[in-house]
Amino acid sequence: MSPPAIPASRRPGAAGPGPARLGSAMGERGDEAPLLFWAEGPALGVPPAAPDAGGGGGGGGRRLAGGWSAAPWGGEEEAAGPPRAEEDPDQIVAVFVVTFDPRTGNMVEWCLPQDIDLEGVEFKSMASGSHKIQSDFIYFRKGLCFGLACFANMPVESELERGARMKSVGILSPSYTLLYRYMHFLENQVRHQLEMPGHYSHLEAFYDDKKGVLPDGKGTASQQPVHWLPSIHRYMYPEMKITHPAGCMSQFIKFFGEQILVLWKFALLRKRILIFSPPPVGVVCYRVYCCCCLANVSLPGLGGTVPESKPFFYVNVADIEMLETEVSYVACTTEKIFEEKRDLYDVYVDNQNVKTHHEHLQPLLKINNADKEKYRRLNDQRQMLMYSQEVGEDCSSCEEDLFILFFMEQNNRIFQTLMEVSASQDKTLTADHARGMGLDPQGDRSFLMDLLEVYGIDVMLVIDNPCCT
Repeated sequence: MSPPAIPASRRPGAAGPGPARLGSAMGERGDEAPLLFWAEGPALGVPPAAPDAGGGGGGGGRRLAGGWSAAPWGGEEEAAGPPRAEEDPDQIVAVFVVTFDPRTGNMVEWCLPQDIDLEGVEFKSMASGSHKIQSDFIYFRKGLCFGLACFANMPVESELERGARMKSVGILSPSYTLLYRYMHFLENQVRHQLEMPGHYSHLEAFYDDKKGVLPDGKGTASQQPVHWLPSIHRYMYPEMKITHPAGCMSQFIKFFGEQILVLWKFALLRKRILIFSPPPVGVVCYRVYCCCCLANVSLPGLGGTVPESKPFFYVNVADIEMLETEVSYVACTTEKIFEEKRDLYDVYVDNQNVKTHHEHLQPLLKINNADKEKYRRLNDQRQMLMYSQEVGEDCSSCEEDLFILFFMEQNNRIFQTLMEVSASQDKTLTADHARGMGLDPQGDRSFLMDLLEVYGIDVMLVIDNPCCT
């Protein structure tokens, strides 16, 4: 018999994953990157009538439905996975199973350590509208930790469960750079939990092997230091390579097209950016990450008082109070009600539609000639890279490197110029300076003014406003 479920606080009236409209562009567009294949996930079958003998899920070497054997969460089997810039110490502070109960809604079924505060995780790890999809993965923030959960939905012949069993298996860590390496393990474990409910031995072994020590000695995820990435205060590029799968950044740019230059400006200005999409939400969490990558700067000593670009990943209505206190973030949601709460965001992204209700930010929504030129150069570089890979001249670079470095170099050029002008005697920023930074002197005038204000750079802008000439 399964251990009793651990009740967790619920939103008023919550009866499970809420409804969400279908037919998003994620399912309709022609981009068939591998990222979407995962999100669309294969269907799960009805579980076997009787579980394997031995209970508790068996030993670490037994093969499960998804197909892993010994050391399923790492070790030698991860050699072919994403490259690691450096071997970070494992800091898994919690592992948990969330289930949907038709009578009581989302609830934490099991967790380690047992006394850790997981309030709200039952909704963060099973996004609103998830009942309409077969599988998903979700990044989220809990307190000062980050979480990754894999969700799956399986049809069952049970009136009590109303024909469907839904669960998520997830982990918490002080840094999200560690989470992706355990994606495959979590995916297999949620399928295992659906087919053999209540067997937690693999999760127990995983936590025992990977658990981090909480500094305050308490079972809480709220006192951990936050490791935001990417950061404008230090060169973080090598670490980025372990935080996303192949195709993540290239798919992001294919999806938004020239609009990525609009997002780039808002990200560089540290605006509060909220991305809406119905489930699956996993690919949208990657868009949150990619959006933060647009704002990377590797110049030392820049913007000591500037808020960092924080990836909050998935948020829901339970996060409203927390979002009210944030001055800069990038997040995604499946809950349409957020669009009405304009005090919570500066920029709202619905599908490929980027919009803002702030009048002074409206000029930044327009694609100017300099933006089109940057987008052309980005695509030209991509084509050159693809050609060099085809003819075997370059086997070390990838599209992810190209995209991340493209924007980092663009940002470096802008801030290097601004700092040089700030250090000059007359501190005058001219139209020639703007062109040298790859900006449109007229079209990017308001962007430049906001940039100077946000980063506290002391220069005098002498580019005429087109409205006054």
